[in-house]
Amino acid sequence: MFNKLLIANRGAIACRILRTLRALDVQGVAVYSEADAASLHIQQADEAHSLGEGPAANTYLVVEKILAVAKQSGATAIHPGYGFLSENAAFAEACETAGIAFVGPTPEQLRVFGLKHTARALAKQHGVPMLEGTELLENLDAALVAGEQVGYPVMLKSTAGGGGIGM
Repeated sequence: MFNKLLIANRGAIACRILRTLRALDVQGVAVYSEADAASLHIQQADEAHSLGEGPAANTYLVVEKILAVAKQSGATAIHPGYGFLSENAAFAEACETAGIAFVGPTPEQLRVFGLKHTARALAKQHGVPMLEGTELLENLDAALVAGEQVGYPVMLKSTAGGGGIGM
């Protein structure tokens, strides 16, 4: 078990993780952008460290800043929460390289399941029941043909990103 864990997230998810850490008698380290300095997760954490000014792209999503705070605070594990860096295989690898446990899937699992077409292929290979679907579609014409074969209504999903937005 870890003695100190950094939460690479903010808001409600950080508060939920902190509540669990208290129950496990593990110290929780919070990070924040200056805009979030008065947030509840900062007040509830055992310690909190600023990631500086600016939007998430300049704070919560900067791997080097997160790892620097983890090392500075003595955290031996990082919980990414959800969103932000939680599905970032490069971040999980950077944690491993830094000798900090990533509380989540392995980098390889993130890579395989992060792309819908590879996740679907792996599920199919292992006989997991799935809804009717297709392999990757190259263009609109292929999508129209697939729609006729599968039957309408259909949902198209981007394979490389969107976080649910691309449906």
